[in-house]
Amino acid sequence: MSLPVYIQIHNDIKQKIERGIWKVGERIPSERKLAEDYHVSRMTLRQAIQTLIDEGLLRRAVGSGTFVTSQRVQEHMSGISSFTETMESEGKVPSSKTLSYKIIEPTFKEAQALDLKNNERVLRMERLRFGDGEPICLETTTVSAELIKGMSQADVTDSFYRSLEDEKGLIPANAQQYISAILASSRVAEMLEIKPGDPILKLKQISYFNNQKPFEFVETQYVAQRFEFYLNK
Repeated sequence: MSLPVYIQIHNDIKQKIERGIWKVGERIPSERKLAEDYHVSRMTLRQAIQTLIDEGLLRRAVGSGTFVTSQRVQEHMSGISSFTETMESEGKVPSSKTLSYKIIEPTFKEAQALDLKNNERVLRMERLRFGDGEPICLETTTVSAELIKGMSQADVTDSFYRSLEDEKGLIPANAQQYISAILASSRVAEMLEIKPGDPILKLKQISYFNNQKPFEFVETQYVAQRFEFYLNK
């Protein structure tokens, strides 16, 4: 029994990527051109492309086309690691764009997660995080304002965990993590270069020092096509 046409096209494109005919970061031909090359309708071609996107081999950039991407970034759900460390362990160059950085009153949820006392203020920052220039996630981090006293904004936004160790001798020890699946809002989709309604992995994390004092509350929205968590039993 022969495979459906879109699967045959999927397999052929996948082989071209694996053989390096289309390299990571390269834009593939347009859907119109590929449909002509494979002698199929745009609908059939689009079905093959979407399957490759779902597998993390291709990604769509709004207004720019479809690009070859590396396999999903993987993060081991054990212990604690920073985004910077995760990217570097995958052989990618990490970078960030800070969207907001404010010292404010905490929400009830933030105060509860960080076990804050009355009148304690927090730093809340929102960052767009990249691996090799590709947007991976949108991250909102909240920490006690007292914790970052004496640290520059660059210390906090570039690699917070490394700065904590270098500047204050504090080493993150463990974390509680909660993962859920949601759909990308229009705002998030635009920033992460995906379509509204595309799947998102939402991570809520509370990080602790060795004394089990919580110091960080993070809510992160990952592009499901580009990121996955794994757990060893």
